[in-house]
Amino acid sequence: MNETFSILTHVNWLPSGFIRPWVLWLEVLPALLLAWIWLRTSRGLALPVDHSRHRSGRFTRILISLAESLAPLLLAIIVWISAGPLELGRPVARRQLTNILFCVDISGSMTASFGDGSRYDASMQAINQFLDYRQGDAFGLSFFGNSVLHWCPLTTDTSAVKCSPPFMRPEIVPPWFGGTEIGKALMECRKLLIEQEQGDRMIILVSDGASSDLAGGRSDEIAARMIADGITVYAIHIASSAVPAEIVKITTMTEGEVFEPGDPESLEAVFRRIDGMQKAEMERTVAEQLDHFRPYAAVGLILVVLMTLCSYGLRYTPW
Repeated sequence: MNETFSILTHVNWLPSGFIRPWVLWLEVLPALLLAWIWLRTSRGLALPVDHSRHRSGRFTRILISLAESLAPLLLAIIVWISAGPLELGRPVARRQLTNILFCVDISGSMTASFGDGSRYDASMQAINQFLDYRQGDAFGLSFFGNSVLHWCPLTTDTSAVKCSPPFMRPEIVPPWFGGTEIGKALMECRKLLIEQEQGDRMIILVSDGASSDLAGGRSDEIAARMIADGITVYAIHIASSAVPAEIVKITTMTEGEVFEPGDPESLEAVFRRIDGMQKAEMERTVAEQLDHFRPYAAVGLILVVLMTLCSYGLRYTPW
């Protein structure tokens, strides 16, 4: 009962609307019943009693009328609930989606030693950790060499990305993945991202070499296409050589950045920094209309309890 009274005292009683407003016309029935209970005059019953003072019985009449009014009031509550009262829920902050596509180099040079494993091993391990930083975003994974393979489509289910490292190791891929064509890979990744109508778009390029298909102004063309499609490009150059100027230009023009991690710990720090630079934005959602049954159900429960108690003796009996 304490919970019931708490609901009654802390709730907004006015609904914002009804699912079936036409049902409210049935409230006329309990109103007529209440009027009949309080206005009828057919209750009087005169009894001949010698030497007795006649009393009006007004208090008893009021008390019995209140008890008889419980049933029409319960009917009014049932009609009200049947109309489907609604309330406005609280607007909530929802995380805006970011579409993040990993573009990982699997050319032969990615087998070079890096920490306790290879460059490929360190890259995939850091990517898997990055997935935990960005829960709620959509991730995809593409591998490239001289060809491009979209291994995992953009999805919020990260299990496919986390399970992929053993299957596309540079040591076991077909020969046509042996080279490095970054320009082709970026443009193929762009095709996937522009299909996403909602959310921001980001490419994280992981490579250890230069690419001939970015020369001759090709990098400017790719950067312009990325800017037009709202795609930010980050690059991780996982090698001891200098970062190709074309990669620097693409990342700078698209408001991204290029990183040169020297060891696995630095590589993990790079992904944490990318997470910090591309903060997940929150958007305010519109308040939804929700069912508003609880306070009226609580009142109905109280009326049922009172009717049960009154049925044990508080009723009109003309004999």
